[in-house]
Amino acid sequence: MVHATTSGHFSSVFASFDKDSDGKISAAELRLCMKAALGEDVSAEDAESLVNSADSDGDRLLDEEEFLRLVGRPEAEIMADDEERCRELKEAFAMYEVKGEGCITPASLMLMLNRLGSHQGIEDCRDMIQRFDLNGDGVVCFDEFKVMMDA
Repeated sequence: MVHATTSGHFSSVFASFDKDSDGKISAAELRLCMKAALGEDVSAEDAESLVNSADSDGDRLLDEEEFLRLVGRPEAEIMADDEERCRELKEAFAMYEVKGEGCITPASLMLMLNRLGSHQGIEDCRDMIQRFDLNGDGVVCFDEFKVMMDA
């Protein structure tokens, strides 16, 4: 769903894309505006694919509602990707954390690294944790783990 303020912004974008003011955006109009907005050519095939991906009534044109669905889609896809990434990070975090504690300690890190074939001493593991221990409590919580994984 596109938020009201977002939809108002995209309504004016729709109007600027609709060069002949017929209430519909053709693949040719889409190409023209994308060239102006992005500064690069979009192939006729790509423009037609974009139109077809959101064209719910089969007229090979985008009305305003279809256009709003098309431009609103990336935000939803980004959110889905973020949720998937968070789930994957939680699975990885669970491999290293002390069960039931919700944190990675130097000892739990050393144990998992040993299982993975990387034999690190406890001091090395303390040093690794210290680099990402943002609150100074000597362990890595999930939020700190996310920062570490994005570093």
